[in-house]
Amino acid sequence: MPVPADTLLGALLKRVSRSFYLSLRMLPPGLRAPVSLAYLLARAADTIADTPGRPAPQRLAQLQSWREQVAGTRPAQPIDAGNPTDAGEAALMTALPEALDLLRQQAPVDTADIRRVVTTLTDGMCFDLQHFEHGRAGAPVPLQTRAELDRYTYMVAGCVGEFWTDIAMRHRPELQAWPRDAMVAKGIAYGQALQLTNVLRDAAEDLANGRCYLPAELLAQRGLTVADLSDPSRRAAARPLLVELSAQALAGYRDGADYVLRIPAGSLRLRLASLWPLMLGLASLELLLTSPGWLEPSRRVKVTRGAVYRMLLRSVPTALSTAALRRWIDAALARTDAACRA
Repeated sequence: MPVPADTLLGALLKRVSRSFYLSLRMLPPGLRAPVSLAYLLARAADTIADTPGRPAPQRLAQLQSWREQVAGTRPAQPIDAGNPTDAGEAALMTALPEALDLLRQQAPVDTADIRRVVTTLTDGMCFDLQHFEHGRAGAPVPLQTRAELDRYTYMVAGCVGEFWTDIAMRHRPELQAWPRDAMVAKGIAYGQALQLTNVLRDAAEDLANGRCYLPAELLAQRGLTVADLSDPSRRAAARPLLVELSAQALAGYRDGADYVLRIPAGSLRLRLASLWPLMLGLASLELLLTSPGWLEPSRRVKVTRGAVYRMLLRSVPTALSTAALRRWIDAALARTDAACRA
């Protein structure tokens, strides 16, 4: 039975969008549908990339097929993502024909932007599958250079900042005077900061899965190898790399702060949707820097649910005032900066 559009962008979206659902639902109505659809299409790609029990080349072939279907260069055809264990992901995979139909029903300029961002995100997933194909626990494969890390964080997150900016400027009259190129650059840096924080937070888990997103050239500059990151006696020597990459992420969050503050207080829904990832990202980065045992698999840091709720409750009245919002963001930036310098 076909899945109605309101189910796709409502109940199904809620089942698969995890923590990002709040930001999607907070978006103003004109933005909510195209951004949510882009999320669903990218989430489908992520499900394909993570198909359990399939060799990387098979997943890559399915991922490339999906990429071309979204781009409109290949006719719609079934995608074999196995049997996802998550019920929401399974429901999403059965609804792909309706998702593609909904894509074609968007305004042409929105369709083009959605295709562009989902294609870029999928390129990042393809890179991931190809680069780390032979990695395994005990012999992880690293990225090689900082430039490779920057390219990766653009493909899987920074490009979303570009998409978000273009579609917001198109749909919100109060943003049409924004300097587009400058705001796109800030949006990209903000997205890359969020992904770099994820890289640092998930480093131990990734190593156990044969992947190292910490570039080999940066490790070598500190006399380290990828193997040292899993050696308890050598982990402390990697902390300067945590600090350096955290400082890089913090610079991106400063761009993100400027981005959020340039959204008028009258556009409260868009301001909040753009603010929440910033505050959670900064909180995560501060925890990484202040918690002992980075790279220890048993000590993965996570912002508590209580802290998330407190942030959400404070954000609404604070975001009504640009001055109050600036003070709140500046305090979070200062705490994270102090943790970098400690």
